[in-house]
Amino acid sequence: MNFKKSFSLFKKPMQRLSLRKFIVVIFLSIIFGKNCFAEINQKISATPDQISKNNNFFSRYLQMPKRKHIHIVGSSTLYPFMATIAENFGRDDQFKTPVVEATGTGGGFKLFCSGIGLEFPDLVNASRKIQNSELEKCAQNGIKNIGEIKIGYDGIVLANSKSQKKYLLTIPQIFLAIAKEIPDPKNPYQLINNPYKKWQEIDKNLPDKNIAIYGPPSTSGTRDAFVELVLQRACQQLPAFIKTYSVEKLRTKKCQLIRSDGIFIEAGENDNLIVQKLKNNPDALGIFGFSFLEENYQLLQASTIDNVEPSFETIISGNYKISRPLFVYFKTQHLNLISSMSQFIEEIISKNTLGNEGYLLQKGLIPLSDLELQKIRNDTEIILKNQI
Repeated sequence: MNFKKSFSLFKKPMQRLSLRKFIVVIFLSIIFGKNCFAEINQKISATPDQISKNNNFFSRYLQMPKRKHIHIVGSSTLYPFMATIAENFGRDDQFKTPVVEATGTGGGFKLFCSGIGLEFPDLVNASRKIQNSELEKCAQNGIKNIGEIKIGYDGIVLANSKSQKKYLLTIPQIFLAIAKEIPDPKNPYQLINNPYKKWQEIDKNLPDKNIAIYGPPSTSGTRDAFVELVLQRACQQLPAFIKTYSVEKLRTKKCQLIRSDGIFIEAGENDNLIVQKLKNNPDALGIFGFSFLEENYQLLQASTIDNVEPSFETIISGNYKISRPLFVYFKTQHLNLISSMSQFIEEIISKNTLGNEGYLLQKGLIPLSDLELQKIRNDTEIILKNQI
């Protein structure tokens, strides 16, 4: 290429171009040849009015997404599991290590359902099933097909410091400790704002300690599951709630409300923060996933719920009532957008990852049954084959 001649072509446009844009033009002209060079020269020689009527070439070039890694958002409960999968996947030199963010389940779905393209996440971790409102939001933004992978189960525990006595709780007692409204002890058909400040006010057999519970925020799937499995279960058939809120849909919403007087303290999406709070306040209880209890078993102990200890066996059997399935959702439209997406999905469902022989077992994931796991693998393989 004759650079002297090329420079003369740019003499007038240079008055309107920054040095950065000029360098980009020279670079592109070298890469794409004379025809591209002539087209670019024509674009930059246009009048200001012409430029304003067309998308700016340079802006579009400089803003073009260039992401090559997989982007995952969602549940803090699933974060250690997905981070482990991402790390193992990235050990293969041909794949970039996926980026995993703990945004909470609700926050994750908000990001996930924002659109299709490299600027939006590819997968979302969820400690509950996707809601209809989230499916509708995804559909509104062009997300047509979503793959669902149930990866295992997790219990939700109420734990305290091992330096203190273990709490022996029931689901109704937990409801009375943290619900916004409760039946009046003097009139079981009337609701009052929760007055309880100490555990012993709820039951004389409970400790004479102030009620202090650190838990996840409203964007958390752990919070959603806890509300459903504890508050709703204890509340729905109480005479005072039935009388006050006769419409079941409204009653369900009212049963989900948690007191906001400082007894229940939101500790953020990161479950490790709750663990730190319990170290500093040994009288308090914390709500988080069973896997985090396993990681901190030297410091923390779980309360029994209706005389059942949380464990792999009691959660799998269903005897421990506060347990839930864990999910990973992915955009099938991104399978051909990110070159390693299909391989990463294969890594998630592989025998080395899930099940009784998978490495996530060592991280505290409670495995699916062999029959359930095989169905999930078969269903996911069908989705992957249809996208190839």
